[in-house]
Amino acid sequence: MLPRVAFAARNSLRSLRTGVQPGDKTRLVIETATRPSYSLSYTATQLIVNLSNTASNPGASASLASNGLAKSIAQAQNGDSLQLIVELKKPIAQIPKSQIMILEPNGDSDYRLVLDFAAGSGASPTTYTTSSAATTTAVTASRKYIVVVDAGHGGKDPGCIGKGGTREKDVVLSVAKKLKNKLDANGFKTYLTRNNDTYLKLAERAAIAEQRKADLFISLHANANPSRKMKGFSIYTLSEKASDEEAKKLAEAENAADKIGVEGFTQFEENIRIALSSLQQHAVAEMSEEYANGCAKSFKRADIEQQPGPDVRHAPFAVLRSTVPGALLELGHLSNASEEKLLKSGKHQDKLVNAIVRSVKNYNFEV
Repeated sequence: MLPRVAFAARNSLRSLRTGVQPGDKTRLVIETATRPSYSLSYTATQLIVNLSNTASNPGASASLASNGLAKSIAQAQNGDSLQLIVELKKPIAQIPKSQIMILEPNGDSDYRLVLDFAAGSGASPTTYTTSSAATTTAVTASRKYIVVVDAGHGGKDPGCIGKGGTREKDVVLSVAKKLKNKLDANGFKTYLTRNNDTYLKLAERAAIAEQRKADLFISLHANANPSRKMKGFSIYTLSEKASDEEAKKLAEAENAADKIGVEGFTQFEENIRIALSSLQQHAVAEMSEEYANGCAKSFKRADIEQQPGPDVRHAPFAVLRSTVPGALLELGHLSNASEEKLLKSGKHQDKLVNAIVRSVKNYNFEV
């Protein structure tokens, strides 16, 4: 009798373990040979992690923290997928995207899928599934996703001023108000950091996103360049190191609005600083990058001209320092005469708003 032929799994389980994190959260770490593709489902007593194209490993017995929420973890091969069935001591809340991370190999560790979860009733008692392979998310969740839109500058800080006298603070406030209305109409809960000509410090803007428990933070700006020929949008995410000299100078100019330091998180309360572990920062960076890349695609599909260079740049923008994924959007150049006219045009502002709304609708909030 011929032996049964096993499926050709591209991945395999290496190890399983749980630990306990601040805030009474249990951390589940699933180590695999290659980058995992996963989905999650919940019951009242179980968390089920499905790993596509992955072989079980009977020798990988789970190491469980005694004071965590996991009682046991069983492996079940289901065709070419591996199910990890976590028996729970209590029902858990649905795991937000910010608490899920895939870490790259490091030293003796292979790829690690890390999930932090807490006791609660947020997860549906019936099966709920979210896939890492998903590219779009419809707004059909049990709650509305929260977006905070930040109109840059304001009050005593006009931002850039075009040759025709157009002020950055006025353009971005107009776009922000239109964006809020359209996002709300599409099922999101949207807040503005300012809805009038008010001056806010950069830390205050980031704090509003924290206080509102935002899922996404979008900071709107208009650019200026020594070359009046330069035009086009550009998109930035937070990084300790600027991706290029222009990004560095732009961050310095934006941060100079209130001279805020960007070396640490001391402007936040202690509980927020505790949350900013290396895992959290890495997760926020990945989610911000995901949104920013999607936003750049949305702008280009709308035939909005892009500034020459990469789709997404990186720099230490103080306004992006928080636990909330976000991006800073430079909508165009007020220093360019033709783009100044566009930026103060209601028709072009609507075009920008429509592109941003599409980028938010296409952003995967639930991985």
